[in-house]
Amino acid sequence: MSAPPLSAAITEQDVQDAIARLARVEPGLHWVVSCYLKLEPRDRTRGKYLIKMKTRAKGLLREYEDQPAVAANLEQVVDYLEQPNHLPRARAIAIFASRELALFDVLPLPHVHRSRLAVSHEPLVRELLGLEEEFGTILAVVYDRTAARFFEITAYDCIELPGLAGIETTRGGKFHGTEEHKFHQRIRTEKHRLYAQIADRVFQINRTKPLAGIVLGGVGVDAGAVIPHLHTYVHDLVFGVVKLSPKQATAAEVRDATLGLREERERAWERAHADAVKDGVPRGWAVTGVDATLKALSRGQVRTLLADGHDDDARIDEAIEEALGQRAQIDVLYDDKARRVVDGLAALLRFRA
Repeated sequence: MSAPPLSAAITEQDVQDAIARLARVEPGLHWVVSCYLKLEPRDRTRGKYLIKMKTRAKGLLREYEDQPAVAANLEQVVDYLEQPNHLPRARAIAIFASRELALFDVLPLPHVHRSRLAVSHEPLVRELLGLEEEFGTILAVVYDRTAARFFEITAYDCIELPGLAGIETTRGGKFHGTEEHKFHQRIRTEKHRLYAQIADRVFQINRTKPLAGIVLGGVGVDAGAVIPHLHTYVHDLVFGVVKLSPKQATAAEVRDATLGLREERERAWERAHADAVKDGVPRGWAVTGVDATLKALSRGQVRTLLADGHDDDARIDEAIEEALGQRAQIDVLYDDKARRVVDGLAALLRFRA
């Protein structure tokens, strides 16, 4: 099976179709290579993503040196990644390869937990299955003082919703004394009326479909002016403010800006989880270190798995796959301060041993 053209935008249906195909592969004697690869800007710098995958492929070749089918599958994946034109604009990619099964599926993704390469008798699709639920729905609102546009961003799509347009604005002119003051007062009133309408629309959207986050976009000093108008229920969902032109921003630009802000928020989540581990270890509600965490996983204790995003210990990838199977939350740490808390792996626990 040949890979789909990555120049085309991938949709939720594309991913669901791929999952259905991959799920039909029954475990047997054949071998399947599953690759999840981060392609964020820092990963693309000087081909870091390719160096990482080649290193991991060499380790697997040594482990499966008596299995020529594994070598052929790994070669296929590495050959594909060596061609820069094969890489999508997306921040991650998943590849599933098996020459024996005529299988070669490539899926651009918004993100993956960590770059990993695995050999098994079936495709490892648990991360794909959980991605949409984990990502949730983010609402991006791009506005100025005259109109607002709304974008619903999910793991695979960015859809523009009906906006608020045609807001009447007061036209300027030559004024003197109190007339100028009244003019500016009307402008302020009209702006805040629009901001209140935007806040009400955000509240109604969240009631219809609970949001995972909110991103506000605009230009100038008023880019974050809606925040004080937001209802208490949604105020804490705001990821932040990005610079976007309300009139000219495309859906792709809105999506890219939203993903960038979401990544910044992830670093904050990492630090919060790391602090929870430091607090939980002395009280028996957290463990740190690869061995201790694997033991907790084997007991079904792990509520949240924390993994060092830069540690190449193969057991970390195995732990992530096991945690996915147990439907535990997974947080891969890339923030340097947060990474110092875990020794390869750590976990927040559901119960104490």
